[in-house]
Amino acid sequence: MPKNISESELSARSDALILRNYDEQILEPIGPVGIITEQLHTSFSDAINFHLRNRRALTIAKYPEQENFAGYYRSDYRIPVNLGRYSSGEGHATILDTVRGHDLFIITDVLNYGTYYKRFNQSVSISPDEYFEDLCRLISAAHGVTKRVNVVMPYLYQGRRYRRENRESLDCAVMLKRLFNLGIANFVTFDAHDERIANAVPRHNFESAETSFQLIEALVSEYPDVKIDKNNFMVISADEASINRCIYYASVMRVPLGIFYRRYDPRLLNGTEYTLQSLKSSAEKKFLGENIEGKDVLIVDDMIDTGKTILECAKQLKELKARRVFVAVSFAQFSHGFEKFNQAYEAGLINRIFATNLAYRPPALLKTEWFCDVNLAKYLALLIDGINHDASLSKLINPTERIHALLNSFKGEKNGQI
Repeated sequence: MPKNISESELSARSDALILRNYDEQILEPIGPVGIITEQLHTSFSDAINFHLRNRRALTIAKYPEQENFAGYYRSDYRIPVNLGRYSSGEGHATILDTVRGHDLFIITDVLNYGTYYKRFNQSVSISPDEYFEDLCRLISAAHGVTKRVNVVMPYLYQGRRYRRENRESLDCAVMLKRLFNLGIANFVTFDAHDERIANAVPRHNFESAETSFQLIEALVSEYPDVKIDKNNFMVISADEASINRCIYYASVMRVPLGIFYRRYDPRLLNGTEYTLQSLKSSAEKKFLGENIEGKDVLIVDDMIDTGKTILECAKQLKELKARRVFVAVSFAQFSHGFEKFNQAYEAGLINRIFATNLAYRPPALLKTEWFCDVNLAKYLALLIDGINHDASLSKLINPTERIHALLNSFKGEKNGQI
């Protein structure tokens, strides 16, 4: 059984492309980079700092004059902070080192449920709401001292609350407005559930970076025997909500697209008392697409929450005689645990789940045979470096060119041309 890919294996094919992702012309940095990673898992924080330091070292080797900028190259770009809690649960934030004149990047993982504190003498996990409030405290503490404050929030907090249904709050829009009102300069997230949420802050810098390149690269690195063509491979949308994301994957990989849609119970539709959730839970999932017998399939979604949808789709795909079932998601929450996925793997329903390390993953998950941890620390470091130079990020944000180059290289190697 293939193991989780290492950082070196993951980036082997893409290094040359990534290093040319923004213009060769070197721009003057806004100021010394400082990153606050207190809300991240230590391993992810270490990896981001390593790749940022490595990127700067490569730049100085090519352009020695860059070292003349104060703080351009340092062994550690991280700024220590104290995010404390009183016994009541109230929080406070203190920045423990100078950030005067810095271009500050605060990176927050609101899904990091592996951190605990004592509240009324009970051990409780820090919630997404508390992480967001701590983020606001850090911005307030840095306000008026730094040159800029930038927020990197890989998983978009309240990203599923991006449109109004009935009389409810638009939490994601409120969150973005609050951050920009606090004075941040840039906001970066990854694979937003719906990028149109940027319309909530139309005059501000909102970027949603994609993880598609890294996920596809992980697939071909882990399974070099996979044949990505119209006769042997298909991209599958688990539901209607993921269709735009899957159209992109199918288009850039040049393979057919299939979709699962919900067929609702007409008795509920004709009734007067039903909720959207009750309709979804009672709906029958039906597959629409070409014959998949003997083909490898890739289910693409932005996240796995409970995993119910993914497992339902995988079961039907195997019943339709799919050869192998792969899953690619940006964020693997597994909010109900992953025992059902262990069972599905043992039953042969799924072969591999690819998910990024942009959000917390428990150690037990990383030890499973069916989970592949896709490292995006280098990509995030490159984004920080580019923003610090006010460089064009278009090639970093849009991965189409890199995916085409990766797949052409992969197919060339398989055909013995490289």
